[in-house]
This record gives sequence, structure tokens and C-alpha cells, in this order.
Amino acid sequence: MRTQPSWDPTAYAQFGEQRGRPFADLIAQVRADAPALVVDLGCGNGPATLTLGQLWPDARIVGVDAAESMLEAARALDKDDRVEWVQADLMDWDPATLSQAPDVIITNSTLQWVPGHLNLLPTWVDVLAPGGWLALQVPNNFDAPSHALMRESAGTHARANELLAALDLPAVGEPKTYLTFLSRLGCTVDAWETVYSHVLDPEGASENPVLDWVSATGLRPVLDILPEGEERDAFLEPYAAALEEAYPRSEVGVLFPFRRVFAVARKNEAN
Repeated sequence: MRTQPSWDPTAYAQFGEQRGRPFADLIAQVRADAPALVVDLGCGNGPATLTLGQLWPDARIVGVDAAESMLEAARALDKDDRVEWVQADLMDWDPATLSQAPDVIITNSTLQWVPGHLNLLPTWVDVLAPGGWLALQVPNNFDAPSHALMRESAGTHARANELLAALDLPAVGEPKTYLTFLSRLGCTVDAWETVYSHVLDPEGASENPVLDWVSATGLRPVLDILPEGEERDAFLEPYAAALEEAYPRSEVGVLFPFRRVFAVARKNEAN
């Protein structure tokens, strides 16, 4: 099984507004009236999951994540114990532990870390209550300069083989991939993509806000391998310089385009 990267909740929260917007756009298309059970798979540090309790105040809310560091941050935010926080790898998570059929399953910006995640979708659709909803969002910006330059820098490093293997992430699908797959499982599906034009660091407080962004997400496997010091610096210095060139500061801040893929499926009542 692929080793999960370590996670830093504080670093991840740095761009909380930008990271939260795709979740809000995803949930806006889930038209469940009064769900009894809502499950967030890959709940991370918790802010987005807590909004589900506000949206559906009578629902039981369960958040599942593999990273204990993220769950600790989520529990600290959850002052009212509104959410049941569960530590589990999604490849091993057993829906039977819920003891009831979920009406809504959400997985946001998580499945890109899960090898063969399409194979999990039939189980998740199967356990949904009739008329239930499965909503997913995955980043699909792996060919963007932020990630292409990451692989380029890894390829010239003394530990290139390790770094490139760590950056060889599971593939994510196009909108039509999820639409076709989920339709065959007996769902009515809406799938789309959005390219967000994020404006990072308009105040000019950071030398390299794109590096700050990826250091909390896509760069985590590299940082886990390279200890602080010469080895890490040998990677970060050329990578940071390349990012500054690829994402120059403008009069409004650093523009950071980010492509994401969405799919919202409603299980047909007869299934």
C-alpha cells in the first residue's frame, strides 16, 4: 500500500478560503433535503466538514481521514462535538461501521491520493440509501507548472529515483470518466470541471506563495523524504526559482490557475 504523506494542518489552513471554495461549489449541487447521515471521506482539518452540520442541522455527520494530525485539528475546531471524527484509510474504510445507510457521501480533494479509487465507488454507491448522493472533487492540475516543475526538479536531484516514485500519484479522471462510470452504477450524474484563477498573497507578504501552497499539499511526499538541510535545499532552491518565473507577481498578487474536476451522482430510487 502506498505510504500516505504527512500533513501539517497549519500549513494547509494558510489558503483556507481558496481551498474551501471547491467544497462549497460541490456541495451546492447536492440537493438532499433532510439527510439523516452525511459522511465526508477525506475530511482533513475539519472546517469544510463542520459546514455540513450547519447546512443539515438535523443530520448525523461523520468525518473520515487517514491523518491523525488533521483529525486532531478537526476535533479542536469542533467545540460542540458536532461531528464524529474517524481515522481510517479510505482503501480500508468499512461503510458497515456506520450502522446505517448514508444519504450523502462526499469526498473532496482526496481521491488523487487513493490508488484505484474508481474501484471504491461501486461500494460507496451500493451502501447509499435509495435516492442518496455521492459527490466528489479531485484536482486535475498535475500538468500545470507547479507540478511539472516539481517533477523536473526531482529528476535532477541526487535522490531522483525516490522523489520521482513518490510523486507518481494515482491518476484522476476527466469529467466524462466519472459521469460514465457512475451512470453505469445506476446513478443520475452531473460532472464538470472548473479552472479557478486564485489570487495568492495580494499583500506581498510571501516571497513565493505558490511554493507555500504546494508545500502543504502536492510537495508533501518530497518533504517527507528530504530532511531539512542540504538535501532539501538542493531541491527547493531551483524549484522555488522556477516557480517564481512561472508564476510572476502581478499588480493584484500572484495568479495561480487551478483546474478541478467534479461529479455529483444521485442513486436512482429503484437501486
